Amino acid sequence: MKVILLQDVKSLGKKGEIVNVSDGYARNYIFPKKLGVEANASNMNDLKLQKANAEKVAQEQLEAAKELAAVLETKEVVLHMRSGEGGKAFGSISSKEIASAARQQCGLELDKKKIQLPEAIKALGVYDVNIKLHPKVTGKLKVKVLEE
Repeated sequence: MKVILLQDVKSLGKKGEIVNVSDGYARNYIFPKKLGVEANASNMNDLKLQKANAEKVAQEQLEAAKELAAVLETKEVVLHMRSGEGGKAFGSISSKEIASAARQQCGLELDKKKIQLPEAIKALGVYDVNIKLHPKVTGKLKVKVLEE
């Protein structure tokens, strides 16, 4: 019997796949636990519509991420840091501070987990910080660190 999986089933397949299973396995395990439905014409059509909708949503998210990346290129965030003699800084700038400064100064909602700092910012100056907006899109934000 052909079955459309509604959830991932270990050792059988992923959500949305059409798999061939025995009639008893389908009737006694997959259908009662709502792990899948029979692959008839109407369910196949529903699956096509769901996949088309998911592709459309994914494309819209990609376009939104590209637009946000273009906006990030033009923005600059200014952070202040205490420093001692010779320009040596006390502490470092974290991704959390960059995210809150971007929210306050530019009105951008950035997730601190998406900000990629190769190493902590421990000196004054201007830095280009990568921000992972989408698996295919990475934006750059200019961060200027000044003395307090």
